[in-house]
Amino acid sequence: MALLPPLNSLRAFEAVGRYLSFSKAADELNVTPGAISQQVRGLEDFLEIKLFKRRNRSIVLTDSGQVFLPLLSDGFAGISAAVDSVRRSQGDEPLTISAAPSFTAKWLIPRLCKFQALHPEIDVRIDASSRLVDFAREDIDVGIRFGTGEVEGLDSIYLFSYDLIPVCSPDLMHEGKAVHDLSDIRHHTLLHSQDTDFDPSFPDWAMWLATAGVDDVDASRGMFFSQGEMVIEAAIEGQGIALGASVMVAGAIESGRLVQPFETRLPVRLSFHLITTRQKWGNPKISAFRQWILDESAYLRESEGVSRN
Repeated sequence: MALLPPLNSLRAFEAVGRYLSFSKAADELNVTPGAISQQVRGLEDFLEIKLFKRRNRSIVLTDSGQVFLPLLSDGFAGISAAVDSVRRSQGDEPLTISAAPSFTAKWLIPRLCKFQALHPEIDVRIDASSRLVDFAREDIDVGIRFGTGEVEGLDSIYLFSYDLIPVCSPDLMHEGKAVHDLSDIRHHTLLHSQDTDFDPSFPDWAMWLATAGVDDVDASRGMFFSQGEMVIEAAIEGQGIALGASVMVAGAIESGRLVQPFETRLPVRLSFHLITTRQKWGNPKISAFRQWILDESAYLRESEGVSRN
C-alpha cells in the first residue's frame, strides 16, 4: 500500500479548500489557524505539490488542489457514511427521515403506523423540513423531496407526482351563494399558496381558470399563504376555494371535511423522490424504509400509468 499523508493534514486541506479560509477551517476543526496552516504546509511538503496560491488577503486552489479537493471530499464522505451505516445497523439509532411539513402531515404520518407494524424494531425520527441536507455530515438517513429528482451527489428514487384540484368545505356547497357551477366561483375567495418559488411554472389559479374556461374571475385576488398546508386548512374552515395536491387532500375528501366541486385537474411537472447517498442504501433500516414507501406509494404510480423506480 502506498504511503499516505497524516489524516489531520488531509482534514485540514479539505476544510480550507471548502471554505478557502484558514480561519473558518480552524473554527470547524477546533484548532488555531496557525495549526491549520502548518498542517497544509506539511501536506504540500509530503506531496511535493503546491495546493494553494497564497495572495495578500485570500487564497485560491492551484490546478492540483482543484483536482485533489473533490476526490478527498468524496473520500471523507464515504468514510463518514460507512461509519454511520455500521453504527446504525446495530439498532442503537433511529431512522431519521427529512420531509417537508405538508408531505409529512398529509401523507407520511397517516401511514407510518404501517411501517412500524412491519418493523417494530426500528425507531423513527422525523425532521419536518425542506431545507438542504448534507447527508454525509448530518444525522439524516433519507429525505423525501419534491422536484426533478436530480440532486448532485445523491441517488433518488421516483415515488409519485400529483394533480392540482379545486377543493372547498362542503358548507360552501350549501350555504349562501353555493358553489354549483363554474360561474359561482366569482362569489368566493380564492386561496393561494406562495410556497412555489422553487418552480415559476408551477400551476396556479390563473392556469386552472383558463383551463376550465372561466374568464370572469380575477385570479390575482384572494387570500395568500406562505405554506401549502395553510391553504388546505383555510379551505377546511370554509374560508374559500383552494387548489390542493390531489394526494394531500385525499384524506380530507374521504372524511368529508373537503369536497371537490369541479373535475378540472392540472398535472404538476415535478414529483416526490426518495433521496440519500449511494453508500447508505445498504443500511438495513434505510433499505426497509425504501421498500416500504415504494410499496405504500405503488397505487399512485399505477394510477399515473408509470413505473419509474
